[in-house]
Amino acid sequence: MVKSGLWSTLYVLLWGEKAGERMNKRQIETRTEELVMPIVTENQFELVDVEYVKEGANWYLRVYVDKENGIDIDDCVLVSRALEARLDEEDFISEAYILEVSSPGLTRPLKKEKDFLRNLNRRVEVKLYKQQDGLREFEAELIAFADDKVTLRLEKEEERTFDLKEIAMIRLAFE
Repeated sequence: MVKSGLWSTLYVLLWGEKAGERMNKRQIETRTEELVMPIVTENQFELVDVEYVKEGANWYLRVYVDKENGIDIDDCVLVSRALEARLDEEDFISEAYILEVSSPGLTRPLKKEKDFLRNLNRRVEVKLYKQQDGLREFEAELIAFADDKVTLRLEKEEERTFDLKEIAMIRLAFE
């Protein structure tokens, strides 16, 4: 017979901090953001994104950071070591995972308001979930962002506004 104290301890170890509740992907990303923000702020970096994804047999916890003149390997190591210590201390992720801290890269999608605002008046590649007026994949100039709406200047100075939920992907275009 298993004693209830041992069982609940084992259950917490297997399923995370709250007995009976396993953290979902979004909760893991949110908690990681909370842990990494003081590290990022202290070093005058910008947190671009956090994602928790499964690729093949492995889970990856990816943290993307940036700064004005770009992130280098030493910056990534600094954030990685500090975050790893906090993650080990809290131990809220039940699966084994690989922590990656990196620069967001040039091809990253624009996701947050600050991404859109930082890239106003620049060319972007856009993919819509479904075709609208003959448009599905196209390039345009990002001219405004407000209230989860993206305003783009298409060919011949035509302006179109799209809800973010209509856009499958938007990122800077390469020239």
